[in-house]
Amino acid sequence: MRNLLIVSAGVAALASTGCATSKDARPEDAATSTAAPAAPAPEAPVAPANPLLAKWSGPHGGVPPFDQVKVELFKPAIEAAMDTFRKELATIASNPEAPTFENTLAALEDAGRGLSNVETLYGIWGSSLSSPEYQAVERELAPKFAAFEDEIFQNEALFRRIEAVYNSPDKAKLTPEQQRLAWLHHTRFVRSGAKLDGAAKQRLGAINQRLASLYTAFSQHVLGDEEAYTVVLESEADLAGLPDSVRAGAAAAAEARGQKGKWVITNTRSSMEPFLTYSSRRDLREKVWRNYVNRGDNGDERDNNAIISEVLKLRAERAKLLGYATHAHWRLENAMARTPERAMELMEAVWKPAVARVREEVADMQKVADKERAKLKIEPWDYRYYAEKVRKAKYDLDQNEVKPYLQLEKLREGMFWVAGELFGFSFEQVTDVPVFHADVRVWEVKDKTSGKHVGLWYFDPYARKGKRSGAWMNAYRGQERFRGEVTTIVSNNSNFVKAAPGEAVLISWEDASTLFHEFGHALHGLSSSVTYPSLSGTAVARDYVEFPSQLLEHWLSTPEVLNTFALHYQTGKPIPPALVARIEKAATFNQGFGTVEYLSSALIDMKLHLAGDASIDPDAFERDTLKALGMPKEIVMRHRTPQFGHVFAGDGYSAGYYSYLWSDTLTADAYETFTEGKGAYDKAVAEKLRKSVFSVGNTVDPAEGYRAFRGRDAGINALMRKRGFPVPAQAKQSKSTP
Repeated sequence: MRNLLIVSAGVAALASTGCATSKDARPEDAATSTAAPAAPAPEAPVAPANPLLAKWSGPHGGVPPFDQVKVELFKPAIEAAMDTFRKELATIASNPEAPTFENTLAALEDAGRGLSNVETLYGIWGSSLSSPEYQAVERELAPKFAAFEDEIFQNEALFRRIEAVYNSPDKAKLTPEQQRLAWLHHTRFVRSGAKLDGAAKQRLGAINQRLASLYTAFSQHVLGDEEAYTVVLESEADLAGLPDSVRAGAAAAAEARGQKGKWVITNTRSSMEPFLTYSSRRDLREKVWRNYVNRGDNGDERDNNAIISEVLKLRAERAKLLGYATHAHWRLENAMARTPERAMELMEAVWKPAVARVREEVADMQKVADKERAKLKIEPWDYRYYAEKVRKAKYDLDQNEVKPYLQLEKLREGMFWVAGELFGFSFEQVTDVPVFHADVRVWEVKDKTSGKHVGLWYFDPYARKGKRSGAWMNAYRGQERFRGEVTTIVSNNSNFVKAAPGEAVLISWEDASTLFHEFGHALHGLSSSVTYPSLSGTAVARDYVEFPSQLLEHWLSTPEVLNTFALHYQTGKPIPPALVARIEKAATFNQGFGTVEYLSSALIDMKLHLAGDASIDPDAFERDTLKALGMPKEIVMRHRTPQFGHVFAGDGYSAGYYSYLWSDTLTADAYETFTEGKGAYDKAVAEKLRKSVFSVGNTVDPAEGYRAFRGRDAGINALMRKRGFPVPAQAKQSKSTP
């Protein structure tokens, strides 16, 4: 049954996010007739089978049939796949034999494969090729997905069999992985309402269907604002301060919109951030910034505030139905943190030193502005611009000096090399598989020692109309050994601005870190070595899944990568050692901004979901809570509530955005295992990491997996060192840390 289902507006993906289902399709009632039977009609031609329902075929163990996809095929394919899945589940539930692991849980693992394949295609279109036609289908299917999911989890006969296996004395005879699978299925059913009475189940189903529709609307509203609001630059004067790479990207964006000869700053992070960093036009910086931070909050038909209020009410009601104090308590029960209180303790421990650092950063920037006689007080649209000036003054480091060495394609090669050194993978581009857009390329991944096929890696790097902003990883197919050897298919997706033909795509250091981050998710999937699909790859606790990805970010700055792959796009020469030294010296620069920008979003997320069933005005709650926290006025949340897709385009990161900080606590501690050893490419440490973390999926409790790697739990000290914050005086591990 894999990680069931459930494609919502948020798409089951790891991202910047990460990660709902249908009721019966009923035939029309037959009308009773007493008329004489009509003459036999000519035999109608047999309609062609829906290609989305076909088993994936072709090379590499079968691949997604992207060349067969048409939007109009999604609804009939999904409804047919649901019917097939429904019959498979009925067979399991009605089995007259006593429940066993094999005839119940193993059978459940083998069910729903057709629906899983169709949902994969459907989710890719939603995140990468969303069109008005697709969005209409999405709005119709969202509540049906939710209803179908509830139909499964509320199947009493099926749950009785699962519970019987889970509670059986024979469970002790199962392998550890089988016992973990029994725990997983039983827990998911209970947490999804399997033990509720009939009336409560009915209400739960109604809540889930309504939430699914709201998530879809939220996501479509944000995408609509990203596409509707742009800033058009008309003249050279509007380009003041912008480096050539940003100018070229803006020109390409304008040409794609039929405005050749002008420049367009789109309403996405990858376009907004470099403009705010380099533009000396303060008026235009403010305009670009306001467009971005007001997505979903413009008081028009795409405003998301009413949606958020209703989502919060429904989530609170659902949590109470299921027996939890709040939605946050429900969400964190099976996370590493276990309780919202532990997550809050960690966030609050980091918040105060981060805010203190912001005060220092703002003071430094204000000095620069005053020295230039700018006659201004630093505002949010000034932060990145003046931070760059401070970086130059304090560290003699100009990001424009670094960017010419950060070619997208060279960095991709660098990621491949790192994967080879740490995990023994090799990558070879293939052209024998269909793709869903001409920008997408595919690589076969092999074990570089044995030559054995490991999986496929799809890369979709460029922004386009209909593609949601940000960066994420998808698993198109998970690895398993349940019914023979099945290899994985993963993808990385970004939103870089495409360069002119023959020109290099240059990216920022932050974007390069994000590239490595998402590749870390892909390596997590590619390293998987488990038996059952529900336990495969990245299907782990939300506050653990970001650990492997954040960990890989550290390898970007290693000399081995920079010296070989950070090559100047014109001269081909490697980045100078003196420049690398300045990058290292400035490693903790602007960490106040980065931490507060992120952590304010995480705190708002948690506090919204700890508020229970209180009526909430999202804008007012955000404003008042940030004021109480002491949020610096010079910074805005990384994801303001009306555009917070992690939290309101699906359940994925709801009450869980803290996960990035929790995982980074593990990351900082884990990387010190390498530095305490022979360095970043220590083979013995890398093998231990692969064996204990990357390959085991959800077959072990994440805390046990981490301890198997590190030999102990993580503490907060390494995180504070990584960010350049004061290390707590107490020597013992804080109970607030993972």
